[in-house]
Amino acid sequence: MKITKLIALTLTVLSYTATQAQQVYSLSVADAVNLAFKNVISLKNLELDYKIQTQVNKQIEASAYPKISADAGLNKYLALPQFLFPDASATAIYSILKEEGVRDGTGQPIVKDVPVRFQKVSFQQPWNANAGITLNQLLFQPDVFVGLKARAAALDFGKMNIEVEKEKVREQAYKQYYAVLIAQQQLLYVTESITRVEKLKNDVEQLYKNGFREKLDIDKVQVPLNNLITTQNLLSNAIMLNLASLKFAIGVPQADSIILTDVLTPETLKRDLPNPATFNYNNRVEIQLLATARKLQTLDLQRQKLSNLPTLAGFINYQAQGQGQKFITNPNTFWLRTSLVGLQLSVPIFNGFLRKHKVNEAAYKLAKVDNSIAQIKQVIDLEQTLNKNIFTNALLNITIQERNLALANSIYNSTKKKYEQGLAASFELLQDQNNITDAQSKYFDALYQATVAKISYQRALGQLK
Repeated sequence: MKITKLIALTLTVLSYTATQAQQVYSLSVADAVNLAFKNVISLKNLELDYKIQTQVNKQIEASAYPKISADAGLNKYLALPQFLFPDASATAIYSILKEEGVRDGTGQPIVKDVPVRFQKVSFQQPWNANAGITLNQLLFQPDVFVGLKARAAALDFGKMNIEVEKEKVREQAYKQYYAVLIAQQQLLYVTESITRVEKLKNDVEQLYKNGFREKLDIDKVQVPLNNLITTQNLLSNAIMLNLASLKFAIGVPQADSIILTDVLTPETLKRDLPNPATFNYNNRVEIQLLATARKLQTLDLQRQKLSNLPTLAGFINYQAQGQGQKFITNPNTFWLRTSLVGLQLSVPIFNGFLRKHKVNEAAYKLAKVDNSIAQIKQVIDLEQTLNKNIFTNALLNITIQERNLALANSIYNSTKKKYEQGLAASFELLQDQNNITDAQSKYFDALYQATVAKISYQRALGQLK
């Protein structure tokens, strides 16, 4: 069956959407998959997640870089802070007089108890300013260095998530593409059947006009013709719905038009058959994803185990402080400068067994990942067993239905020759046409089921490309 005829018929059936189309896509199944990779929103979001992870990695890297901070302040006291300072001047004078033996006019020693007096004193200036700069450098912190080791694994995890989603998108694009393609091919067959039955009807009508047939003979032809026309309408609607699903699957606007360029036959279906002999669990992206998750969880366990180690940081500080009676720009302002360098060691001693519980939690999570890997392997084994049997049976079925269709066409052609020679009745020809219609329906159903089975089996083996 020529692809040009298929394209022409498709455009005819979908002419009303084509007139409204913003863009026309001529796609093979590989083109459809590539277009889906560019357009599907879930993939775009996962690619954004990957970019987000790169920024998270840079944040982890930033933890290992030096940190520089500066601070400055300016204030003016509206009322200076004061405190009471004892005035010992009078007490000191009398103590000296007593020690030197000085006497008064009567010859008596000068002895006098003077109460302690206090005066208000302030050590602050009205205007105060300060400015400083500090450099901190982390020298050793276990969780930061483990985080640096986990950067590559985190990016790998993001890549694997993208690949898992790509496989889902690829499978859906394949199935939707072939659903449209098979429906279009089936529509061609039905249209050809309608043409044959219409010709038969015209022949019977001519015979009726010439008095060789009854009106009942025309009605007998009209019934299968009506059924075929109904089937044609149903297929046309199915093609439009399947095209809408295909557009959604590959991220194409519904107003756009799609022309499928591939041809699907039992021969093309049997090319590049799935090969279980080359299967490896690592071919499945789900296993790759879980392997990356296991690596991340192992690093998290290591981080929790190292969390009781000391943290060491170094720092350098320089500060200037100004005080004066007037604003700091006054030349009489006093500026005092200090600088400081040192190390800061933080040693965890006891945190209520928090570290122990976090280590246990991380170990349990790692065990869950191992269990998930074992479980997904069991699921993969089951998928392969089921899909292999389904695909094998589907191939057998499509072979049988292909033979049945060829046989039905052969019988029809033989009966047609007899009919043209007057050796067979129109009823026999109609019967054979009904057999063709039934064989076509079963053939295309078998072709679709075999196609879906092949796609599923390829995915189970990790060979869907």
